[in-house]
Amino acid sequence: MRIADVLKAKSSQDVVTITPEAGVRELIALLAEHNVGALIVSSDGTTVHGIVSERDVVRQLHQNGTVLNDSVATIMTADVETCDETTHVDDLMKIMTERRIRHVPVVSGDRLVGIISIGDVVKHRIDQLEFERDQLDHYVHQS
Repeated sequence: MRIADVLKAKSSQDVVTITPEAGVRELIALLAEHNVGALIVSSDGTTVHGIVSERDVVRQLHQNGTVLNDSVATIMTADVETCDETTHVDDLMKIMTERRIRHVPVVSGDRLVGIISIGDVVKHRIDQLEFERDQLDHYVHQS
């Protein structure tokens, strides 16, 4: 199964972005408003400059209590692991586990086309296992 299949199954194809110049307070508001754990940092909504998560905010708050007055650029991760729509889900699960990351932007060329969370991957895997179970159950109980 490819990442394109996981993207199609998502309830929303929207990717929430924030500019590097935006404030951390605005970041927190967007995370809460959209009920997401990370935002893509992009100046134009299609180019990935970085990613910023709830974890980034919490870690910076621990180190620097005034981080709420800073810009997103000061706390974002600039070295972003990305994938494309042809990436195999199992390969992405391995990368997410090894690098301990929960969100991966999906790009086509240099253009942002989606985002995959660890929750999306887990849901996909559960759906796949349930389908296989149902197929086996049907096979076993055929007359």
